[in-house]
Amino acid sequence: MKKLFYAIVAAALVNFGVNAQGIKTPAPSPTQTIKQDFALSSIEVVYSRPNIKGRTVFGDLAPFGKLWRTGANAATRVTFGEDVKVGGVAVKAGTYVLYSIPNKDEWEVILNKGLNNWGIDGYKADEDVARFKVKPMALPMSIETFTIQIANVMPASADIQVMWEKTAISIPVTADIDTKIAKSIETAMTVDNRPYFQAASYYFETGKDLSKALIWADKAIELNPKAFWIIHLKAKIQAKLGDKTAAIATAKQSIESAKEAKNDDYVALNEKLITSLK
Repeated sequence: MKKLFYAIVAAALVNFGVNAQGIKTPAPSPTQTIKQDFALSSIEVVYSRPNIKGRTVFGDLAPFGKLWRTGANAATRVTFGEDVKVGGVAVKAGTYVLYSIPNKDEWEVILNKGLNNWGIDGYKADEDVARFKVKPMALPMSIETFTIQIANVMPASADIQVMWEKTAISIPVTADIDTKIAKSIETAMTVDNRPYFQAASYYFETGKDLSKALIWADKAIELNPKAFWIIHLKAKIQAKLGDKTAAIATAKQSIESAKEAKNDDYVALNEKLITSLK
């Protein structure tokens, strides 16, 4: 009986050992990937997210004046889908490691080519592609989990925000898209299926030549006379040009088309535009 008991116990222990090897537990600093459409491509950030766990972060866990991996585990990676400026410094499209040097009154932010580095191990200053300074901001509340987000996303600018404990920094990113889009529009206007609406929308949104935008809007309406969204764009262009009478008339035209299409959203948008012009 003893032999049988020992055999059962041994089998149970072996089975437990096998199962134990397959146990999945939460990562102490889980990885997050964020991707944001930006300019004509995107920005992607891959980083690990440690928690404060009652510790003092800046000045202790992340010492002042010393290189920090800006997260946990492997150094944080940032990928830019096109050439950009980061902190005012020109950076080619590609993937980089994000390092930083925290201080009480000023941080130094670094983009580096060391993609095989683990944390700060292997860091080489001659692999830096950008180095600039930003001012830290005090937060009204404590952020328990280290967080990076992409905020204030505009057509040609955005901010990579780093937040932990009661401190945040904002890293400005800009892209020169005007030249590319202008060339794209110029090329597109030489083919049969011309993108009049898209071109007019871009010129309106970016405050470029509104007279040209109006011409393109008219041409788009000629091709699609019932397109209430295009007619609404024309009304907005006219309003921005200062022609209130024409803008109101065009907005009313858009309302009629929107009602026919049973699109209440555009009816409301046009009514709001008309009210703003009276």
